[in-house]
Amino acid sequence: KKDLDADREVTFLEASRFAQENELMFLETSALTGENVEEAFLKCARTILNKIESGELDPERMGSGIQYGDASLRQLRQPRGAQAPSRQQCSC
Repeated sequence: KKDLDADREVTFLEASRFAQENELMFLETSALTGENVEEAFLKCARTILNKIESGELDPERMGSGIQYGDASLRQLRQPRGAQAPSRQQCSC
């Protein structure tokens, strides 16, 4: 709650240091002003995607903490920039 600076119980430096020591992401946000709210979600999503692409996380492995959403939206994992295989047209 970055906007409630007067009620702060932990300094920015303490929180930042704790996050670094525990390999956590740290970003102060404010729902009141919207500051860094979207960035927090984007940063988290980018980190998860990078870990999936590097093989550090496997959404198919039970207990990984990550899973694919709607099955109709799933795609084969492709390295960034790689062309997805073309689908053959049905001649029905």
